[in-house]
Amino acid sequence: MLDGITQRQPIPDELLGPLAECSAWRDDPQALQQSFAEHGYVLLRDALDRNDVLAARKEVFTRLAEVGEIVPPVEEGIASGLSQRQTLASDAGMFWKSVSEGPALRRVTHGPRLRELAGLLFDAPARPHDYLFLRPAPVGNATNLHVDFPFFAGGAAQIVTCWIPLGEIPICDGPLAIVENSHQFEDLLGPIRSARLSADPRGFALAQEAAYQSGASDTLGFLRSRRTRLLSTHFWQGDVVIFGGFTMHGSLDNHSPLGRVRLSVDVRYQPAADRADDPRFFGANPTGAKGGSYGEQKAAQPLGTPWVARQ
Repeated sequence: MLDGITQRQPIPDELLGPLAECSAWRDDPQALQQSFAEHGYVLLRDALDRNDVLAARKEVFTRLAEVGEIVPPVEEGIASGLSQRQTLASDAGMFWKSVSEGPALRRVTHGPRLRELAGLLFDAPARPHDYLFLRPAPVGNATNLHVDFPFFAGGAAQIVTCWIPLGEIPICDGPLAIVENSHQFEDLLGPIRSARLSADPRGFALAQEAAYQSGASDTLGFLRSRRTRLLSTHFWQGDVVIFGGFTMHGSLDNHSPLGRVRLSVDVRYQPAADRADDPRFFGANPTGAKGGSYGEQKAAQPLGTPWVARQ
C-alpha cells in the first residue's frame, strides 16, 4: 500500500496507484515512444548515472548547509528549521541562480544522457531550457496539480518535462504524482491547446483556471469526479520521469518522519529545431515567468521550519 497524503488528507487506496515503468526503453526506442503516447509519461529506472545524481544532491545541500538550513551530514538532507540565508545571501535571486547553475547539477540536467532520452521521444535532436526549477521541498510542502503547456512552451511546438529525483524519495517525502490518463482529458485540455499564452493571455488564464480549480482546491474530489487516480512511486537516484506538456501533475505532501527535505529538479526539453528565443527560459540570464528570474521561485526563499513527527 502506498502511504500518500495530499492537501493534508490521506489518499484512499482506490485513488492512489503506481506509475507504470517502461522497461524496454534501452533496446527499443519505439517501445519508449509507444509507452509515452499511451500513458502521457515514461518512468525510466536507473536511466541516469547514480554517482552524478548523488554528486548533484551533495552540491545543492552543501550550499543550503552554508546558510544554516541543512544539518550535517548534508547528504541526508535533514532540515535544521533555521536559516541564515537572508543574512548571508542578501540577493535571493542571485543566490538561487548560483545554486541552480552548479556544475554537478547541470551535468545531470543538461548532460548528454538526458538530452538523448528527450530526443528519443521527439524522434529528433532535443535541447533543454537554460532555466530550470530546482525544488528543495521541506516537510509540509506540496505542489498543486497543473499542466505545463503552453506556459513553458514559448516558441516550441511541443515540450517535455524531465523530473529527476536527486536521491531516494519515498512516498512519505512527497514525490511527483501524475493524474492517470489526464493527457486524454480533452474537455479540460481543449481550451488550453487553443489559448496560446503570448497571443491570448486572458483566454489562457480563464482556461487554466477552469482546468485547475477543482484539482487545486480539492484533489481527492477532483480524482473522484474524473474517475481516475494519482500515480506515484518510491524513487531512487538514477530514475527519471519524462512527461508531456498536457499531462496533469503535482506532488504529494512531504510528511517525512525524519524531517527530510525532498530534493528534485525539473527541466524542460524541446526539439532542437524549434525556436529557442523566449527570454523567460533561454540565455545566460533568463528572466523567468514573471520577470524576476530565479528570485521569483519559491525555492529562492528560506526553507520552512521543521515538521514535528506525528505520534
